[in-house]
Amino acid sequence: MIDVKTPHPLVNVVDFSTLKPQDKSAVSGTYTFGFYTVSIKYGKNCELKYGRNLYDYQDGTLVFMSPGQVMSVEQKKKFQPEGFALVFHPDLIRGTSLGQHIKNYSFFSYDVHEALHLSEKELEVVLECFKKIEFELKQTIDKHSKHLIVSNIELFLSYCVRFYDRQFITRDNINSDVLTKFESLLNSYFESENLKKIGIPTVSYLADQLHLSANYFGDLVKKETGKTALEYIQLAIIDAAKEKILVPGKSVSEIACELGFKHSQHFSRFFKQHVGYSPNEYRHLN
Repeated sequence: MIDVKTPHPLVNVVDFSTLKPQDKSAVSGTYTFGFYTVSIKYGKNCELKYGRNLYDYQDGTLVFMSPGQVMSVEQKKKFQPEGFALVFHPDLIRGTSLGQHIKNYSFFSYDVHEALHLSEKELEVVLECFKKIEFELKQTIDKHSKHLIVSNIELFLSYCVRFYDRQFITRDNINSDVLTKFESLLNSYFESENLKKIGIPTVSYLADQLHLSANYFGDLVKKETGKTALEYIQLAIIDAAKEKILVPGKSVSEIACELGFKHSQHFSRFFKQHVGYSPNEYRHLN
């Protein structure tokens, strides 16, 4: 995509302003990432498409990409890139604390329209982290190099967790609207024949209906309510099951089928796990 020299084969900090102006033919296309990438881009010269969503970069915004993700880039004219990118290969963090916990940084699987929008002070912190990593890359590689580089990447990602928490809070009105739509979508699903025809809705299915990535949606629900999206779905199943159990003459097998369970034993076990009683025991108690 772009020709960048790197002092280390597994990690680099790229200053886009030092690159040559980019032609449309040199940039536009579809790319599969084999490494972790965090980009800070300035200006609105480059349009990205990830999945079905387009994202036009804004100043001071972080976009995260993980290995295996596919990004389409559409460049309409020759331009001078601006901004920075931290790029590191999975092999760099293999066997380290970061390697063991990299999956906990769920924002690497967020969609591009769920990017992290930084305040001026947050941007300063991010750039300072990049400078520390870049400083280590310019030193002669020794036995301390990998530990210091990986530790600084982990520090940077920890700041990103803090900044995303702030973004969830400052966008409380938007998040509340998402939760309202989520509850409405869940209620509509349970009132339809979807449970019987399709089965129990997954977090990915509901997130897709709300035009969000599963990870971003799950993190939003957790931060707003203290419950996971899966717990919300399970509570909805239990509420629906309780209503059906109290309908005279309706068997446990019928209820299990209506709620999307393939086997009544699975439903009975699920119900007892969450309620403390089997479906028949709950019926007799009420």
